[in-house]
Amino acid sequence: MVITTGIGVGSAQAAGSTLQDAAAESGRYFGTAIAAGRMNDQQYTTIANREFDMITAENEMKMDATEPSQNQFSYGSGDQIVNWALSNGKQVRGHALAWHSQQPGWMQNMEGQQLRQAMLNHVTQVATHYRGKIHSWDVVNEAFADGSSGARRDSNLQRTGNDWIEAAFRAARAADPDAQLCYNDYNTDNWSHAKTQGVYRMVADFKARGVPIDCVGFQAHFNSGNPVPSNYHETLQNFADLGVDVQITELDIEGSGTSQAEQYRGVVQACMAVARCQGITVWGVRDTDSWRASGTPLLFDGNGTKKAAYQYVLDQLNSGDGNDNGGDDGGPTDPGGDGTCSVTATRTDSWGDRFNTTFQVSGADDWVVTIRTGSGQSVQSSWNADVSGTTGTLTATPNGNGNSFGITLYSNGNTTTPTATCSSASGGDGGADACTVTVTKADSWGDRFNTTFQVSGADDWVVTIRTGTGQSLQNSWNAGVSGTTGTLTATPNGNGNSFGITLYSNGNTTAPTASCTTA
Repeated sequence: MVITTGIGVGSAQAAGSTLQDAAAESGRYFGTAIAAGRMNDQQYTTIANREFDMITAENEMKMDATEPSQNQFSYGSGDQIVNWALSNGKQVRGHALAWHSQQPGWMQNMEGQQLRQAMLNHVTQVATHYRGKIHSWDVVNEAFADGSSGARRDSNLQRTGNDWIEAAFRAARAADPDAQLCYNDYNTDNWSHAKTQGVYRMVADFKARGVPIDCVGFQAHFNSGNPVPSNYHETLQNFADLGVDVQITELDIEGSGTSQAEQYRGVVQACMAVARCQGITVWGVRDTDSWRASGTPLLFDGNGTKKAAYQYVLDQLNSGDGNDNGGDDGGPTDPGGDGTCSVTATRTDSWGDRFNTTFQVSGADDWVVTIRTGSGQSVQSSWNADVSGTTGTLTATPNGNGNSFGITLYSNGNTTTPTATCSSASGGDGGADACTVTVTKADSWGDRFNTTFQVSGADDWVVTIRTGTGQSLQNSWNAGVSGTTGTLTATPNGNGNSFGITLYSNGNTTAPTASCTTA
């Protein structure tokens, strides 16, 4: 998981003291799933009302709950949740209109054209009942198969014809034209996975043919065996580039402490790095309310106490370098460095939603350049250097193409030139500004192991970590770590000078090496 400084919200804005307020600073929502059966629990509703501004019914709007007998609709529990949300000034995600699971018994026994018509009638009736009250509908849920095929799931709905998903979206648009229409699924977080690619191809096809799809939902159920992937931001951005919004719809991450908190931070950061990521919904309020309660996967414990993950999420939502230097003429910025090398940043070509910045390093050939992007900006591409990170703080190191390199940034409305500082990877003259790092291999299990790093001599350090062949990053804590394999870069994140990483070993259990420079 790539952990870097997240998109800023500008220094002029007060930090939000709740999740919904902090998310609203960047124009996003932060939501939760609600169960009607827990709404008599005052602690539960107090937390939900204080912290969240987007509400999803956990089960009460699914097919078996809303149409238990054919053409006999039951909206009582769903209405209870929707009315509570709207009366408290919140928005509602509708979940879910068509799904192979949690079908009522009468529907499970149908097939063919009879099932197709029953499904379309269900979509029409339920969406019409809630018309005007729903922000986004999960029109179709979990229609793609797990594994390496990238194909549709073999379900009774799929066997009615490959166009059933399209038909459901068209019925939903007719019934509730103002709601956003989403496709929602799990295990579509990793861009390289066949399932992700299958969904991507469907969405691209729908957009090309004018099928009414507005958004894609990523359920985001993570644990130690399925951690937040390092390319999560890439996945969200690639879908957004198709012209749809993206939403994180059912987030929960099993674990505890700093490790869990860092994973949560990474998810929030990825959403904030994508302009079309509208918001995040966690799947439950307290750990004890979760469908995965034994894994303690949420932001509040069973007593309603905020966990470390809560604070990391809140801080990430409130974070921001800003780097808004006022009127920017695009000229070179003042050189920044540590006395052994310096770097000049110059904004050059710009077009549409992106612009280029070039960097000229002098004084050293073994440099590390730390780049701080403006609020909302994110990397599209780079050249003549190895650049890690996507938004906030980036790190560039030589790749054999000399001391001049460049990046292309998505501006997201902010065309200020990023700032940069340079340090020598050899540590300069080894004087008062030098720092050292001690590497210790720690716990190991199965296919992964931990390594801890202790920095001394400086508090504004940049640690360059070189992993062994085949190793890749799973997780990190107490530092901002960018990169996933080969060369990683770690910088302080306010948690002191001791940090750690978890590496997938891929058969190579040698400890990584590291060197330290001052930023």
